Amino acid sequence: QKREISNFDYLMYLNTLAGRSYNDYMQYPVFPWVLADYHSETLNLTNPQTFRDLSKPMGAQTVERKHKFIQRFNEVEKSEGDLSAQCHYCTHYSSAIIVASYLVRMEPFTQTFCSLQGGSFDVADRMFHSVKSTWESASRDNMSDVRELTPEFFYLPEFLTNANHFELGCMQDGTVLGDVQLPPWADGDPHKFILLHRQALESDYVSAHLHCWIDLIFGHKQQGSAAVEAVNTYHPYFYGDKMDLNNIKDSLIKSTILGFISNFGQIPKQV
Repeated sequence: QKREISNFDYLMYLNTLAGRSYNDYMQYPVFPWVLADYHSETLNLTNPQTFRDLSKPMGAQTVERKHKFIQRFNEVEKSEGDLSAQCHYCTHYSSAIIVASYLVRMEPFTQTFCSLQGGSFDVADRMFHSVKSTWESASRDNMSDVRELTPEFFYLPEFLTNANHFELGCMQDGTVLGDVQLPPWADGDPHKFILLHRQALESDYVSAHLHCWIDLIFGHKQQGSAAVEAVNTYHPYFYGDKMDLNNIKDSLIKSTILGFISNFGQIPKQV
């Protein structure tokens, strides 16, 4: 409010308070999608329509998708400690594989991604190749994709280029994967993308609405009845403080839960 700290610095501070760290891919710092415009030739940061709705999680960005997730929540019987537990989302907005897939063009994330994939790159069509198509998947099209972003989207142009010339494969339409496809307003320049994306994060609109997203990820809408109302509940295994692994005697169940968490991510500690 006093303009003494940037939105970026504030989010990094909150991530640190909530136990997120660059040293842990399973609890990597999480940043929001802030834009919804990946098709215009120029980016208008004075138009509210340019921005993502920060008061809603990624699963509720469209009315149709929101209703599908509410329907899923209502259909599942509440059963704690079961893979079919009552929740809106069975996938997470930040996990080791999401982080590694975003940063796959840079080491050490390349090796991490390949090891998580069983030793090789994923099918080309599933790799991170376009900012626009990733936004459309996470905000609208894919019911198992509610991912948010990593801090690198706001300061590191290098992760958008295939400077190491990794052979990432060829998509079904014949496109050879190389650099990440950028929105038209970036003019194919990763530095311009990062510059404008950072300006969007620090814009007046985001500054006025960022607290809504913080409530969802780090605050009071993270769990409980407020989370249900906000269409913001995840599988119980994602809530580390709810799972007391010491009390689980069955080693198979314990390893299943740990595997689930390491593959699908963890909710930040509530700040």
